[in-house]
Amino acid sequence: MPVEIREMVIKVAVDEAAGKKGNTGGSNGQQEGSPDVIVRICVEKVLEILKDQRER
Repeated sequence: MPVEIREMVIKVAVDEAAGKKGNTGGSNGQQEGSPDVIVRICVEKVLEILKDQRER
């Protein structure tokens, strides 16, 4: 009999100290680990994926 998983729990631990090592200023003088930069990068990647899906 097949097993169907309807819910999956994923837990992640983020080490902030490791993320800040070696990160220097970004394009606007912001650190690469700052929330604004992370959100901008994620939005760009999502838009790129959506564009690729529309082209197919």
